[in-house]
Amino acid sequence: MSDDLSVFREPHAKEAVQDLRELLSQTRVAFMLGAGCSFDAGLPLMQELTTEVMDHGGLRDATKHILVSLEDLYSGATRPTIEDYMSDLVDYSSVADRRSDRGAQGTSVEIGARDLSPTDLSTALAEIKLAVSKVIDGRDLSLSNHQKFVRSVHLSLEAGKTTRTVDYFVLNYDTLLEDALGIEKIPYTDGFAGTVTGWWQPSTFEDSGISARVLKIHGSIDWCLLKGDSLPRRIRKGLKIDSEQTAVLIYPASPKFQEVQKDPFAQLLANMRRSLRPTEREQAVLCICGYSFQDSHINLEIENALYESDGRLTVLAFIDDDELTGALGGWADDAVLSSQIRIYTSERLVLQGATSKFETSLPWWKFEVLARLLGGER
Repeated sequence: MSDDLSVFREPHAKEAVQDLRELLSQTRVAFMLGAGCSFDAGLPLMQELTTEVMDHGGLRDATKHILVSLEDLYSGATRPTIEDYMSDLVDYSSVADRRSDRGAQGTSVEIGARDLSPTDLSTALAEIKLAVSKVIDGRDLSLSNHQKFVRSVHLSLEAGKTTRTVDYFVLNYDTLLEDALGIEKIPYTDGFAGTVTGWWQPSTFEDSGISARVLKIHGSIDWCLLKGDSLPRRIRKGLKIDSEQTAVLIYPASPKFQEVQKDPFAQLLANMRRSLRPTEREQAVLCICGYSFQDSHINLEIENALYESDGRLTVLAFIDDDELTGALGGWADDAVLSSQIRIYTSERLVLQGATSKFETSLPWWKFEVLARLLGGER
């Protein structure tokens, strides 16, 4: 193993690990997994993904011009990514569509000194999404850590306990978690009926006998629309079918208002909101790993759930930066929310607003380390 877990045997760390395992052994548990959880499997982090998509050979010159122009507009910003550029395109497209719907003569928007029509914008966005899909799908991947993770959650943490259903809010476009659940024979649903090729059927989230619900909040590289459909299909890669396929269904960090109001996005968010709002007799835990808290609409969903849970939701956040900034730092400083937040950094544990320093740097934030700790290794 690349990471020595012996540092977690120190008294303070050992106590924190035991407390963590007890929290995540509760009946109502959810995980939020970001890009950092897919890195060790062989997928790029967002900065590398951005570079590869920008240089992708499948983009037309017109689309590359748009991306470079958007990149220029972000000059001076802190680590802008391809999701920021896609979000901007979504926003521009919303403006153009709104003008078109109202019958305005001027429906184009200007990007990089070029006037772009609604069709230009939608075509560029579809090309970029396809490039994202090809970059992710074109790599040799290892499922080892995801398999360890789901075994830890569904076998080790559940040992001797009543069977439960765990919710996974996946912010990545890849299918690593679904693949790991399938290989480990853990019954799950992702909102689709069928098998590898399927159709959107959100009622499957209510099926009995499932151990996991996978909610792909930002869509997936294997989702698409068929011509004439308004709801997504899951289509196996390389499959030739007797129907025209439209763009890959992935959603950047800032979805259109219209997208939030319809399936699958509306159902995914509705299920996530229900999951994070326990009943009066319940306690819920949300464990966040591999997420940088840069997605404002996801941050807002978590914050609203914290406020509305009346103290019954606890959020565990694992980060690689000892400095607390942005939304997470704001929650930790909030007099109301701080009691519901536990933040694990390499140097300290922030619990109910109080900080405990670790004697040795602890790699909590690494997905593969967390998987092993939850499985009982130390």
